[in-house]
Amino acid sequence: MRQFLFSLQKLDRRIIFVGMALSIFIPLLLPFSLPFKVSKEVQATYDQIEALPKGAPVLISADFDPSSMPELWPFFQANLHHMFANDLKPVFVTLLPTAPPLIWPEIKKTASLYKKQYGEDYVFLGYKDGKELVIKNIGQNIPQQFPQDYRGTPIASLEMMQGIKQAKDFPMLIAISAGFPGINEYVLQIQGLYKLPMIGACTAVSGPDYIPFFKSKQLLGLSMGIPGSAKYERLVQSKENVQPFSATGAKSLNVLSLSHLYIIFLIVIGNFAYFMTRDMEDEDGPG
Repeated sequence: MRQFLFSLQKLDRRIIFVGMALSIFIPLLLPFSLPFKVSKEVQATYDQIEALPKGAPVLISADFDPSSMPELWPFFQANLHHMFANDLKPVFVTLLPTAPPLIWPEIKKTASLYKKQYGEDYVFLGYKDGKELVIKNIGQNIPQQFPQDYRGTPIASLEMMQGIKQAKDFPMLIAISAGFPGINEYVLQIQGLYKLPMIGACTAVSGPDYIPFFKSKQLLGLSMGIPGSAKYERLVQSKENVQPFSATGAKSLNVLSLSHLYIIFLIVIGNFAYFMTRDMEDEDGPG
């Protein structure tokens, strides 16, 4: 027994790495669902969107790139289904140059599942450089900032954009943000100025920065990292009229949970072995 406890303290790192690899690949190869509770921030996100009337336009700023996709893509995908299943009319913009090739194909694919028509049921205004200045201009004059959509069509000719001139013409803004520019800048430049109802989705590392916005009601809903995306994804999938889509958020959360449990297990057995042997003389131990 003593020899075994000593060996645990000098466990080959290759064994540890193999164990970590298994904790990552098992949830991907053998899908299962670990139980989790929907947080009040995510539940509020879902409820606020559910409360919007059919046909309401929603401004969605999709500001993420390939590096932040694992955390934010599940939310974006679920949000698309939520929009179209509820017959809402999203208007998409982005502040990152790498986002359009990622989000535009998914927007078109999801819209086609619900038989939505471009220009009538949804619009993608595309990317504009300028960061905070673009956000400020969205608040003041959208046609001036985006005279054409992503496809080069004048937005004045789009049925859905008739009567939409400023951010306050939308009953809701959803900012899916990987960092700067993103939620913080939208709150400062638009939400605080026009009292526009706003929801945020961010990476896990940014979440604590935005919790005060949620508590102060500047954000009416907040999704943080993979856990938030998985919870929102499950709420959307529970709707009867939602078309089936892959639960990438739940799969990622299972990987995250299992790998964390593995790390906790290593910490526990390592400390157990140490405290059980610290008063022993290592007569027969290795070395």
